[in-house]
Amino acid sequence: MTNEFNWWNRNPEEGKYKVKAKIHGSVLSFTRHQGHHTRWEEHHPTDDDFDRLLSDAEKRVPRRLISPKQMKEIEQIVAAARLKADRF
Repeated sequence: MTNEFNWWNRNPEEGKYKVKAKIHGSVLSFTRHQGHHTRWEEHHPTDDDFDRLLSDAEKRVPRRLISPKQMKEIEQIVAAARLKADRF
């Protein structure tokens, strides 16, 4: 299972940047991109990023882009990633 979720964040210090959350198997990775011709960089997710990922995934279930089984897997992956992020 490979799923990608994209959204824009705005930060007063850093400005506007695009966040990409990619789930490949059971691995969740976040990258960010600011500006048109810049590289994608590693992004350290906040609680808002995890919440946004779950809400975007929930929106895909009724449209049958994600099955309920995949949604449960995404919830488990996000819960594990939150615990890992809280340690650091």
